[in-house]
Amino acid sequence: MKIRKISFSLLAVACLGSAQAALLTEGFDSVAGLAGAGWVLTNNSVPAGNDWFQGNSGVFGSQAGAPGAYVGADFLSTSGINGVVDNWLISPVLALGGGGTLTFFTRTADPGFSDKLEVRFSAGGSASTASFTTLLRTIGDAATPYPDTDWQTFSVTLPAQASGRFAFRYTVGDAINADYIGIDSVSVDAGVNSVPEPAGYALFGLGALALVALGRRRSAATA
Repeated sequence: MKIRKISFSLLAVACLGSAQAALLTEGFDSVAGLAGAGWVLTNNSVPAGNDWFQGNSGVFGSQAGAPGAYVGADFLSTSGINGVVDNWLISPVLALGGGGTLTFFTRTADPGFSDKLEVRFSAGGSASTASFTTLLRTIGDAATPYPDTDWQTFSVTLPAQASGRFAFRYTVGDAINADYIGIDSVSVDAGVNSVPEPAGYALFGLGALALVALGRRRSAATA
């Protein structure tokens, strides 16, 4: 009976671990290293200016980690005084399975501007901005003013697709109305039907072996 209880406990832990597995964690300690980790930076601003950059602790410090450990974007996303800001930060491809939950922190420097951040989703592996047709959340509109006095956390439910990418889109119609935003501590937790992590498989295997041992012990006792 004790072996059975241990086995069932291990199987339950394995299933729980797969349900809550972290698919992505990013603290932006090195924005220069994002491309090597599967992130894509695409600046569609007109005319185009600067990409997303390492956070400037002189404007405000990070939510966690070193003072400049966050990713930022500002009005210089476009090189025109009255240019259009349209700057994208696109995640690596994620094996979602049963969906997942995206959590992140963001803030702006000055509430007197019209900074806006869209969170979008694209099924599959495409990093083309045209494929991000699903709008999940907007920050910086009348419904959700951009936080400016401190970092604020947001959570977004991702669609239940086999795989996909999410994107942060910093967008302002006229650069004269844009200022500066930061994003920090991004994480994605897997949905309940997502593929288990290796640790989950290991626990599942231990539980299965314990059940086999229990069966053999009973067979020997009744022989």
